[in-house]
Parts: sequence; C-alpha cells; structure tokens
Amino acid sequence: MKSLRSTIARLHDLGLYRQRQVSAQGCRDGRLRHWQGQSVLSFSSNDYLGLAYNPRVIAACVAGAQQYGTGAGASCLVDGYSAAHQALEAALAEFLGRDQALVFSSGYLANLGVLMTLADRHTTIFEDKLNHASLLDAGRLSRARLLRYPHCDLQHLSAQLAQTKTDTIVVSDAVFSMDGEIAPLAQLADICAKNNTTLVVDDAHGFGVLGASGRGSLEHFGLSQEQVPVMVGTFGKALGACGAFVAGSTDLIEALVQKARTYIYTTALAPPLVCAIHASLDIVRSDCQRRAALHKNIALFRQLADEYGIACLNSQTAIQGIVVGSARAALALSAELLKDGLLVVPMRPPTVPPDSSRIRIMLSALHTEEDINHLVQSLARRTKRYPTLKSKQI
Repeated sequence: MKSLRSTIARLHDLGLYRQRQVSAQGCRDGRLRHWQGQSVLSFSSNDYLGLAYNPRVIAACVAGAQQYGTGAGASCLVDGYSAAHQALEAALAEFLGRDQALVFSSGYLANLGVLMTLADRHTTIFEDKLNHASLLDAGRLSRARLLRYPHCDLQHLSAQLAQTKTDTIVVSDAVFSMDGEIAPLAQLADICAKNNTTLVVDDAHGFGVLGASGRGSLEHFGLSQEQVPVMVGTFGKALGACGAFVAGSTDLIEALVQKARTYIYTTALAPPLVCAIHASLDIVRSDCQRRAALHKNIALFRQLADEYGIACLNSQTAIQGIVVGSARAALALSAELLKDGLLVVPMRPPTVPPDSSRIRIMLSALHTEEDINHLVQSLARRTKRYPTLKSKQI
C-alpha cells in the first residue's frame, strides 16, 4: 500500500494526477454542464450529434425499460439476448451493407473480443503506434506477436509485412482520438490486399458522422466489406449512448459468438439502451442535417482558428487538438478557459506521448456560431502566455 501512495504522490508531482469531476447536464440540449459549481459550455463531449438528450431517443429508452426491464439479466448466450438486441444487429448490418453485426457491452470489450478471437501465438499483429489503448491491449492479450509501426507510416508497414512469414493482421483506428486525424484507410486496404492480410478498423469516432450517409470512415473512402473485413464501431460517440458493435461476414460474427470471451462472459447490454441506440441509428439514417451542422461547425472553428493564428493540429473531424507541451501547461490552460465558462479537458501522458500534452476540443452539431467564436477568442487572448498556441504573426 505504501508503494501505491508513493505512485499517487509522484503523479501529483508530475502534473499527471487525474480527478473525477461530478458533472450534470445544465440544459436539455446537452451543450452545458454544471462543473465545479458553475454552468459551463462543454467542448469535451463525444456526443457529436447531440443525440444523448434527444427526446425521441429518451422515449425509446423509457419504452425499452417498460418492456424489458432495466437490465438484460444474463449474458447473451444464457438468457440476456432479447428481440431488441436482434433487431438492432439486423439494422446495423443492413445500414452498413455487411452480412451481420454483433453488439458488445463496450468498445473496449469489442476490440478485445475481435483480436483474441482472430489471433493466437502463431499470428503477427501490426498496429499503428497511436492506436487506442483498447486495440493495443487487445493485441497484447491475444498472445500474438505485436509490432507497432510509426504513425501512418505505410512504407514501414509494407516493408514489415513483406518480411513476415506468419499469418498477419493490421489494426488501425479510423479516426485517431487524440488528434482527429483520419487514417489512410484506402492505402491500408491496398497494402493488406497485396499481402493477404486481414484489416481490422475501429471506427469509434467516424461512425455516424463521416460518409455521405453517416456510415463512417469506410463509406468516406468507399471501402467494402471485402476490403475491410472487420469493422468495429461504438454507440458512445455519435449515437449518444454506450456499447459497441462488430460488423462483417457471417463467419466472423459466428466465430465471435463462439469464441470471444468478452462477449460470452459479459452481461448483455441493457435492453433500454439497445432501444435507445436503435432510435439514434434511425435518426442518423434519416437526418442528414445534424451531420451537416457538425461539419459546418468544424469548418467555422478551423477558419476562425486560422484567422486568429491558433496552432491547431491538422484535423478535419470534430476532434481538434492544440498541443501546449507539458502536462502542467495543459492543466493551467484548461483552468483558465474554465474561468471563461469553457470546459476543455486537458489530455496528458500516458494518453498522449510525453511533452505533447494538449487541450482537445470536441465539436458538436449543437454548438452555435457564438459558442465557437467565444472559444476561439478565449484561446486568442492567451497566446502570449502560451506561445505554442500561436501559429503565426497576426
């Protein structure tokens, strides 16, 4: 226990100590939070389309609770698989143009289940160095040989694949969660095809918001099930709920049902949430205006940041990162923005590499032009105190 105390003390010293804050929605559209005793405008939520507080989604959740109760009561292979789960999986498969889909209780569990099913000690897994922790952990726990290639370095990946004699799997985030960059999925698919390699893509931050119909990053690049045989997506971002899914061939889904320990030994996702997710999916399919509003806000933020000389990472997605360097600098900048009524949570190691701590701005379809102006002007007033914020002389 003494070692735990010293570990915590060291995190304090390094500016890496993390604290949970009790927050509550301040209004029914989800833009505001009650944070540290004040009402603030949130730029830290993954609820990209504002569906978490959508009346139709809430009503579906309530109706689901009335029909099925509050919990599944068991794992899917015992007594927890309801008609709601079956209907959602069928709707996902149809929407994505894939043979089947399988619902998991979280994105972490989905990624663990996929790689622990597809790989073993005779497999080599190649992962982008900046992949989400769940993908990296999944690679380690699969017992496969895990090799991490430099971020989006396709030449390096191609050379490694050409030299590998075992079965191979390439794994990548579609949208990298700390900088908002979209992976070069079309090129990755070509490389995998040439090397007879399975490509696994986690589209947590693309599903629902990218692509002409909201089908995600694979639609954005025009990629088929044959080119990307394993797609993982989450419900906790654009769909405003929680849980995840894997979509692909009938053989893939059947193998996961039979072998994925994180599916077999986990209580099924609560049916009211499944009903809410299905309602969110219906909205994504039918309401393109929400996606349009989000992309309009992204363009506005990028335009204003450029006009004010704010140094943003190169992202065309709802994730906009601004690197400030040290963990303490990121904490301090976040605290100053909070004084202006802006909630922008800092990202620090080990979530990001050392000396690349940042504030991560998460844009939503709900944000107004006034909201975004307020944020950019607040950042611009601090460029003298935080020189790394400034990209150019203005």
